[in-house]
Amino acid sequence: MSPLSRPRVAAFALAALAALIVWDAAARGLPDPFRFPAAIALGSGAAPTGAHCTAN
Repeated sequence: MSPLSRPRVAAFALAALAALIVWDAAARGLPDPFRFPAAIALGSGAAPTGAHCTAN
């Protein structure tokens, strides 16, 4: 069996992804689900900001 078999590479990738998520949560804190905008906010009145298409 080679040292970089498919299951070992998959386990390493999942461990790296989990470490990234834990590091991000520790650095920024967990998101507050009550501060997110609505999933469908058509006609909400909120003006878009921060994109090149908002300069119209």
